[in-house]
Amino acid sequence: MAQRYHLTLPDPAAARGSDAGLSFRSNGADGFAAELQDALRSTALFERWRNQQDDPDGVDEAMGATDPSATVTGEQRDLKIDLIATTTLSGNILKHRLRMLAGSAWQLKDVSAA
Repeated sequence: MAQRYHLTLPDPAAARGSDAGLSFRSNGADGFAAELQDALRSTALFERWRNQQDDPDGVDEAMGATDPSATVTGEQRDLKIDLIATTTLSGNILKHRLRMLAGSAWQLKDVSAA
């Protein structure tokens, strides 16, 4: 069953992961939404991260799950960006992708059934 995750990037300029090759490149709401949506729909981000690990073959394949129907919308509100991600992926997978993209500069505000 799909879940709707309400997320906030309180300081979009700080929403960058520790590895520039994996983190957000965007500065606007639409760009952040598109990058997160791509990270949920495809394995590209996961594979780049996995290939950097000491034992890529030892990484749990389940963490590379995708949801081709995932959608993410973004909206600028004052200085922050609100994102709504709708996906069948687990919260753990969503959080893992967000940590790669934004580091710790994001907040999960609410989760509801989609």
